[in-house]
Amino acid sequence: MKKILVWSITAALAGFLFGFDTVVISGADKKLQLLWGSSDVFHGTVVMAMALWGTVVGALLGGIPTNRLGRKKTLFWIGVFYTVSAVGSALANDPTTFAIFRFLGGLGVGASTIAAPAYISEIAPAKDRGKLVGLYQFNIVFGILVAFLSNYLLSGMGENAWRWMLGVEAIPAIIYTLFILTVPQSPRWLLTKLRTNEARKVLQVINPGQDVETMLLEINQENENKVPRENIFMKKYRFPLILAFCMAFFNQASGINAFLYYAPRILEESGLGESTALLSSIGIGVTNLLFTLLGIFLIDRFGRKQLMYIGSFGYIVSLSLVSCAFYFNWEGMSVAIFLFLFIAAHAVGQGTVIWVFISEIFPNHLRGSGQSFGSSVHWILAAVIPSLIPVLFTAIGAGTVFAIFAFMMVLQLLFVAFFMPETKGISLETLSKSLSKPNGAGKVKKI
Repeated sequence: MKKILVWSITAALAGFLFGFDTVVISGADKKLQLLWGSSDVFHGTVVMAMALWGTVVGALLGGIPTNRLGRKKTLFWIGVFYTVSAVGSALANDPTTFAIFRFLGGLGVGASTIAAPAYISEIAPAKDRGKLVGLYQFNIVFGILVAFLSNYLLSGMGENAWRWMLGVEAIPAIIYTLFILTVPQSPRWLLTKLRTNEARKVLQVINPGQDVETMLLEINQENENKVPRENIFMKKYRFPLILAFCMAFFNQASGINAFLYYAPRILEESGLGESTALLSSIGIGVTNLLFTLLGIFLIDRFGRKQLMYIGSFGYIVSLSLVSCAFYFNWEGMSVAIFLFLFIAAHAVGQGTVIWVFISEIFPNHLRGSGQSFGSSVHWILAAVIPSLIPVLFTAIGAGTVFAIFAFMMVLQLLFVAFFMPETKGISLETLSKSLSKPNGAGKVKKI
């Protein structure tokens, strides 16, 4: 179990870079707009959101190297992309060059949401799969916290502070890239490539004392169910496809990425000063981290569905309060407190569950493609919604924007109640058999 934990943490470090890369731009938000004299539309859709458009492409195409090269090699190249992006963004002298390097980092983020959860889910025992895959989400929020803290500490370094904010990411990116060389290939991926002897050796390490030959037989039987040119859009995979879509759609419909990108700006609009807004952002990062830890602790105890219930109710309450705060001009710190509640609800619910759940519901030979589909839906919305925030805040007001997010979370609650199955403690092969049957929706049973 110790080796599995070490390998899982190593792969999950891709999530740290994901979180850091996604949020570090928030500290440079207004500085870059003033520096390059960008309009709200150009600043929102190009300067700020270009990394997210890269993430969309990375999510759309990331399943290809994940399936062909393997999870490990894909994770290595993700580290390379992060490193190049950090250095290039920090040295950029115009918005176009800056956007290109941010796009490269986005490619790494998008691909990491496919390769890292897939890798960890395929080496983890069923009983511990939730918390081990959850380490990826923990590293995301840890990266977010470190980015907020780094931005705050570096904000006093003069006109070029934004360069230091973005460039410092190269340090963890290089460390991660070297560490990923120490992990083995996924045994389930090796078996899809008929590399049985290599898979056997890895399984013997991660499952000492268990009947490895029986495990090989079970995994191979699941792999043999595939037909030539099979894909996730076939009728037999319609249910897991819908589940992945809904999970990714509602994750972004909460407004989480819009908030993380524009946290300082939102807090300033609520009446807080610039320095206080940046400091409050650190508090948001701490809240995110603590409640993610709680979610990881509970996910294999309560299950995925129960955490989604908790998160959904928390979303509805917190987003409604934020909306009211803007409508009725409540004090700035009230907005900060309500947003802390929103982050807590996200961290213990959707934040903990999404990458675990999507990595569980597709068969081994299509896991990369399934992860790619779910990640693509997630990141297309994550690119569109933050791009519109500056314009929407001006056009309809922050109160209306947060009210829309609250309504979407009511719809998420209905999805959880009537559609989402529980996957806790069930082997990947058993889940594949259950969810791939058109009549198996919601009837997954633990054996």
